[in-house]
Amino acid sequence: MSFLNKLISRPIHSITAAAALIAILSVASRFLGVVRDHILAGSFGAGTELDIYYAAFRVPDFLYNLLVLGALSAGFIPVFSEMIKRGVSEAGEKEKLLRLGSNVFNALLVLLCFVSLAGVIFARPLTALIVPGFGVEAQAQAVTLSRIMFLSPLFLGMSGVLGGILQSYKRFFIYSLSPIFYNFGIIIGALFLVPYFGLKGLAWGVVLGAAMHFAIQLPAIWRLGFRYRFYLNFKDRALRQIIGMMGPRTLSLAISQINLVAITALASSLDSGSLAIFNFANNLQSFPLGVFGVSFAVAAFPFLSENAYRTEELKARFSSTFRQILFFIMPASVLLITLRAQIIRVILGSGAFNWQDTIATMDTLGFFSLSLFAQATIPLLVRVFYARRDSWTPFYLGLASVVVNIVAALCLRPYLGVAGLALAFSIGSIVNFFGLWLWLYFRVGSLDVDKIFFSVLKFIVAAIGAGATVQCLKIIIWPFINMETFIGVFSQLMVAAIGGLLIYILICYLFKSEELASVLSVFKRRLPWRKVKLADQGEARGL
Repeated sequence: MSFLNKLISRPIHSITAAAALIAILSVASRFLGVVRDHILAGSFGAGTELDIYYAAFRVPDFLYNLLVLGALSAGFIPVFSEMIKRGVSEAGEKEKLLRLGSNVFNALLVLLCFVSLAGVIFARPLTALIVPGFGVEAQAQAVTLSRIMFLSPLFLGMSGVLGGILQSYKRFFIYSLSPIFYNFGIIIGALFLVPYFGLKGLAWGVVLGAAMHFAIQLPAIWRLGFRYRFYLNFKDRALRQIIGMMGPRTLSLAISQINLVAITALASSLDSGSLAIFNFANNLQSFPLGVFGVSFAVAAFPFLSENAYRTEELKARFSSTFRQILFFIMPASVLLITLRAQIIRVILGSGAFNWQDTIATMDTLGFFSLSLFAQATIPLLVRVFYARRDSWTPFYLGLASVVVNIVAALCLRPYLGVAGLALAFSIGSIVNFFGLWLWLYFRVGSLDVDKIFFSVLKFIVAAIGAGATVQCLKIIIWPFINMETFIGVFSQLMVAAIGGLLIYILICYLFKSEELASVLSVFKRRLPWRKVKLADQGEARGL
């Protein structure tokens, strides 16, 4: 079997290996996201046109997060994983899985059709509610774009069900490819459709990306033996169980999305381009979050679901994954804080994106970075609750953190502008993190706190060393380069970043970090020349 076939067909039973695969593909997806933002910033700058685009994107994205992610993350994957573990996938019994997959697919599609149609009809009042600070013409343009983008939740919803099946079977490769194609579709829209259709081209690019997100997963689902069936039964016990678990999760996501809607509304009344700056900075900080935080949480979820009520196994899985996330996110936070000006100039600083836009984005990104540790680990903490069939606790704690966020945003906006919205977001995220941690600690018991504490202490010392190295290298290299050119800024960024990362790894190595050893062991086991060596050893032993 070829290497590619193995990636597609074989399940991955190691959380670290699964997370590594998801992270690698997430890097590719996030890189395309960076290319996308570079094109958008260079073409439009941080101005009214991008504000309109991001405002129009908010309502369809709200719909997708509310209905699709709520159903799949809280209900479908735990129920489907449990059925697989019980042996339902054996010959003669797979029919139950086929029926459930088709039932969820069709039920979600019917729901999304009705809600999307309602969104198209009521796009005007919804847009007026979300961006009250926009003028009449800007709101009208946002309505047009929003109506086009209401097609995207239909494709993303169907794709979400396919992705849930693949995750449940621990087939992470194709699932992780889909966001790459989503960003690719948006880039096609920005490059080839905008010249002909204006801002509408961006909206059609989003729809194209969503369709590609769905289509790429079809062959992998076919290989698993799943075939579409027109089966819809709302009385089905498993579907009702999923819906029951979906409710609180949907409310949790609704709270999170309301938070983003509130921030969008507040940004619409600030200077032109504030909404674009907030989204640019949010996308930049989302790079490490998607690569490390979400990757590990997604990879761990099937394992957490299987061991949800085996306390010791659950603690061990949680602790190792939690520490692994922080091992990666600590240096990422340091690099974003110390090199944020260079990162922004390299990625966004071209064309219509001027120096004032850079300063505003730099301040906003700095405040976002303060809560990276919380944002990166919240997906894992929340999934522990979902694995134990508790969706209400994350909802209540999320509600409290959003209230804190909105109040902080109202207080900070007059003094810090759009950067104040990012600081308020960080404050709310940190409150949410500590609430989830403490509640889980008292519910499950000790979460291997001692081991986590000593690992985090090592990471902090290593991160301080990395930050100091970055600052020193920035000063050392500065006299030898021209900081007014792309090459100069890029050279300073790369030299300082690589130096900082090497110091971080060196300090973790000297501290004998288990997390570093775990990462190295995963890559060592998958080196092609190591496999050849092991095969030769097997021949020598007559195996």
